[in-house]
Amino acid sequence: MACRIGELVLACREPEVLARFWCEVLGFVELDREEDDGATVMVEIGPPEGWGGPQPTIILARRDAPETGRSRLHIDLNATDRDQADELERLLELGARPADVGQTGDEGWHVLSDPEGNVFCLLEARLEPV
Repeated sequence: MACRIGELVLACREPEVLARFWCEVLGFVELDREEDDGATVMVEIGPPEGWGGPQPTIILARRDAPETGRSRLHIDLNATDRDQADELERLLELGARPADVGQTGDEGWHVLSDPEGNVFCLLEARLEPV
């Protein structure tokens, strides 16, 4: 028997901002939320069918001082209903920004960052939707 990723956890300053961004990018919805004295401390997002399906959920956990430096884990995305160039345009319109992590420019992927600077990649290959 093997394990499977059920959730990815990302520490961030503004869980609501990143939840909106990643919901738009991935077609996810808000699944859960925790608040403390009226302030959001955690937002869990995932596919509309909820937790436990073939896709992991993402937990955006408030941390006033997220870790600094380059993260050892990042998300790779593949478009499902358009080519890479069209998906890149969509991601930039949603608030992603180009990021430089030392790539040469000859790669078949684009390195981007979300609104809080978390790096992710848009790969060239197109995948079937889940």
